[in-house]
Amino acid sequence: MKDILSMLPEEIAEDFSALGLPRFRAKQVTQWLAKGVGSFEEMQNLPKDLRIRLAGEYSLSRLTILRKQTSSEDGTIKYLWGLADGNAVETVVMRYHYGNTVCVSTQVGCRQGCAFCASTIGGLVRQMEPSEMLNEVLCSQNDSGEEISHVVLMGTGEPLDNFDNVMRFLALLNHPEVFNLGMRHISLSTCGIIERFDDLAARDLQLTLAVSLHAPDDETRTRLMPANRGRGVEALMEACKKYYETTGRRVSFEYAMIDGVNDTARHALLLSKRAREVGAHVNLIPLNHVEESPFKPSTQGHLKAFVRTLEENGVNVTIRRRLGGDIDASCGQLRRKYEKR
Repeated sequence: MKDILSMLPEEIAEDFSALGLPRFRAKQVTQWLAKGVGSFEEMQNLPKDLRIRLAGEYSLSRLTILRKQTSSEDGTIKYLWGLADGNAVETVVMRYHYGNTVCVSTQVGCRQGCAFCASTIGGLVRQMEPSEMLNEVLCSQNDSGEEISHVVLMGTGEPLDNFDNVMRFLALLNHPEVFNLGMRHISLSTCGIIERFDDLAARDLQLTLAVSLHAPDDETRTRLMPANRGRGVEALMEACKKYYETTGRRVSFEYAMIDGVNDTARHALLLSKRAREVGAHVNLIPLNHVEESPFKPSTQGHLKAFVRTLEENGVNVTIRRRLGGDIDASCGQLRRKYEKR
């Protein structure tokens, strides 16, 4: 059966026409899908026989809440969603002064092997479907009661490793009849799958490309991120420059501050050089400790010194506000505990 929530409204209309259904029925179904319904039975303005017919032609389901944790510190909400096949993924709703951001997962598990991340423990299970990613947004908004104004693809998984499904998800998210979210309110995070940068740039999506750099040199970065092997930091910088020249959209560097690993004065100076080369903004991330990882967050002293070096060298830098520290808000932690149990 076709996955109807992964279909664009125009495709639904074309399908319904082939089934001999009037065009307004496609419009009605699209409106229900945009509300996040989980079955055709909920579409009460459709005749019963049509609901039964559609259920035989198309698949449709919503996510189920396996676990929900709300931070007593800042109101961040973390969901562990159950998928139709029994797998589970995490989604986080974060409150900022400019609106509410949902952080979505794009894969069940991850094959990239970053040493400090819980998402990659156990490897990649499977790719997520566009409908499942869209449901992360719809179900999070419906359950939390919070209007979602921004989406970041920074949860479990590497978005560019699930390229076609992620592009379809973004088209649905942006479509005026589905979620109608502007591309400039969307950020896509990648560990640096540079062979996909041209494909992404060619689509001219005007989203923010966030590169998880985490180290400015090959020795440190390869230790932390196996994806650096066979690519290298120099090649990544060239890809970032080309992406900026093609799209006019500056990239940002995500940089997790890890005590004694990538937070030295040498790293700060080299990161300054890298950021200036491509005109990148640097977003420093205080590391969230993962139980299975030996890495610890940088001390406040090291963090402040690192920021000072970047600023003195003309780099635009921010420190990501740490949210949900009391609810396992880092990628993969809640799913990992669920799997263990």
